[in-house]
Amino acid sequence: MTSLLLGGGGPQTVLGITEWFGAMQAQDLNSVLWSLGVRLPGRTQAEIVAGTERHDVVRTWPMRGTVHLIPSADAHWMLGLTGVRMFAGVEKRREILGLSEKDADRAVEILGAALAGGGRKTRSECVVAMNDGGVTVTGPLAYHLLWYASQRGVTAVAPNRGKEQTFVLLDEWAATRNTPSRDEALGILAHRYFRSHGPTTAKDFAGWTALTMGDARAGIAAAGLAEVEVDGVKMWADPAVLAAGPVRGWHALPGFDEYLLGFKDRAMMATPEMLKSIIPGGNGVFQSTLVQDGKVRAVWKRTLGKKAVSIVVSPLTDFTAKDWQRAEEALQPFGAFVGLPVTVAASR
Repeated sequence: MTSLLLGGGGPQTVLGITEWFGAMQAQDLNSVLWSLGVRLPGRTQAEIVAGTERHDVVRTWPMRGTVHLIPSADAHWMLGLTGVRMFAGVEKRREILGLSEKDADRAVEILGAALAGGGRKTRSECVVAMNDGGVTVTGPLAYHLLWYASQRGVTAVAPNRGKEQTFVLLDEWAATRNTPSRDEALGILAHRYFRSHGPTTAKDFAGWTALTMGDARAGIAAAGLAEVEVDGVKMWADPAVLAAGPVRGWHALPGFDEYLLGFKDRAMMATPEMLKSIIPGGNGVFQSTLVQDGKVRAVWKRTLGKKAVSIVVSPLTDFTAKDWQRAEEALQPFGAFVGLPVTVAASR
């Protein structure tokens, strides 16, 4: 699973990293920017943001009803393969919200017209456009309708303007559009997942994509993967990654990172007791982690000041003086990423 961390020989662009993973969880923008930054050593946050403005990657809801960063050229087929599965419960959700199908579809038409011709609007501007167009949007309706428009493949989330999301037409943002057959798409998705997350199980792949087990197995069969056994469990991996071997050393990862979020079973990275600290309360909010040789050693929190980044480390295992030294070294690149010096302290 340490292919998730990559090494010096990995992809060297924002698109390359995104394509390597297939999709990177991205509901928290700062987290996904550092997920990219930690795998593109030496790049600043501004450089990573500029990389997301090239139109070759985009954020949308391709699977599990969660925002991911994906290659723009793959957005349409991913929405059609895995994103479409999220429509199963949409009628019940609309009933709770008091929203008719007619108004939902009308809202999508309004957004499409408002963004046509290279338009780019913030979340609040999109809400104004829908209200002005005759669909009353208040409270949770805004999120649902913005999700629905993107899930339909009409809009997508572009890089922020200030601290606010912006939306664009997917067809205009994604100048290139890949069109694999369904069987080919299953194979592509399986290959990318197991290349970046493997060795792991078919169940983890099905959980990551929200595909049926039948489709998950079909994708595995088409992906040219190697079958391996880990602790008596059948798993799959990309043969090229197996040949390269694991990535060693310390890494400071954000909370919402594929390193942990890409799996149902996280036993290879952390113990159940450690997971209680990584996901306090089991509420789906993951803490940032310090990882050594693929194993979680600590969680960390950072506070950005005007002159420095203050980082507090909470070890989840016994730390030696050498461990503290390595942990501090692993955290320094984050300071360079945001352009501030780093101070590191132990939690009290």
